[in-house]
Amino acid sequence: MEGDSTNLDAAIESLLNVEKQMRLAGDVAGTRKAVIDIVELCYKAGAWKTLNDQIVLLSKRRGQLKQAITAMVQKAMDYIDLTPDTDTRIELIKTLSSVSAGKIYVEIERARLIRRLAKIKEEQGQIDEAADLMQEVAVETFGSMAKTEKIAFILEQVRLCLDRQDYVRAQILSRKISTRVFEADPSKEKKKPKEGDNIVQDAPADIPSLLELKRVYYELMIRYYMHNNDYLEICRCYKAIYDIPAIKEDPTKWIPILRKICWYLVLAPHDPMQSSLLNATLEDKNLSEIPNFRLLLKQLVTMEVIQWTTLWEFAKHEYENEKNLLGGALGAKAAEDLKLRIIEHNILVVSKYYSRITLKRLADLLCLSLQEAEKHLSDMVNSKALIAKIDRPMGVVSFQTTKDCNGVLNSWATNLEKLLDLVEKSCHQIHKETMIHKAVLKA
Repeated sequence: MEGDSTNLDAAIESLLNVEKQMRLAGDVAGTRKAVIDIVELCYKAGAWKTLNDQIVLLSKRRGQLKQAITAMVQKAMDYIDLTPDTDTRIELIKTLSSVSAGKIYVEIERARLIRRLAKIKEEQGQIDEAADLMQEVAVETFGSMAKTEKIAFILEQVRLCLDRQDYVRAQILSRKISTRVFEADPSKEKKKPKEGDNIVQDAPADIPSLLELKRVYYELMIRYYMHNNDYLEICRCYKAIYDIPAIKEDPTKWIPILRKICWYLVLAPHDPMQSSLLNATLEDKNLSEIPNFRLLLKQLVTMEVIQWTTLWEFAKHEYENEKNLLGGALGAKAAEDLKLRIIEHNILVVSKYYSRITLKRLADLLCLSLQEAEKHLSDMVNSKALIAKIDRPMGVVSFQTTKDCNGVLNSWATNLEKLLDLVEKSCHQIHKETMIHKAVLKA
């Protein structure tokens, strides 16, 4: 064994001399070959510690050529999967990572190394360390990295942050991905690079397609919005997944997603975006495949008071079924929020039909106690979903908006304008009739 070690050291020494001569002569191809030969020699001898030492030594040699370092790092990366055990693998990855740190010409290799190291750490259950490692690398600044690889890397960063429940950082990282990227047509993007442009490398084989990455992105965003119970945003994420061609072609995939879209639309607070999405979903022909959900959405669109007990009896079975479908249950607070949305819908309906109503009658219509009705009404006024005033001594709710002086004057001016316009039209008609009558008499 000692003889093998001596032979290896002697062989490396002679190759180092060759490398020095080539480097000083400025021979790129020769230096690259000598460096690769040293790396190969260490690998074939199974001397992993020597390999690490030589990589560090070669990278620090005076005036070392960029091309030689790039070739050395790329060659050594091929041996990562061939290491005998995990400790040796981690050591090799760390060595290559430290060698490539701060060198712009091996930034992509470093990003891939960090990703592999983070994966090993995650498998060992060290999620915090894996997340910290991934966050060190800002792939969005890499000009020569393929778009899909950049997105996959950032999504991995987001996933690890969500796994460690660091929701603030997850949101910051997710904003690095523009959703317009997923709408781009990849077939139109194959342009010839101009002179002076960075040549974009092809993504490795294990990187998913853009549409697959779109699905992963929105699934991660659903996890993020679930934390805040932001139902409208969850619904929009499911809508984006639903629009992926591969999903739309397979009923076993789109039916559970369309069910989720309907549920989260019902759970989302009433606002213009929710209303627009609700109407767009109702126009979807696929909704006829799940008639119960079509009826549920129809009830929300119709301006009529919904009885909570009747609705819950109708929807409870479907609500329980969600646990067994794609995406799992709707969240811990979903049942409470569903009741709250129905109450809000009923208050909006009442405000459309009544300008003034007694609090007792309002409570009867909502099937609530006086205190609960007043609380829900106050909450809606606070959130600016509704304009209303409660006269508590009289027990009357007024849904009318009080106009300011300018508003009253403007409405009067408009009314006067309409009146004068009608008078002018009437005069014109009378004059016309008179002229026709005179013409008949003359004849």
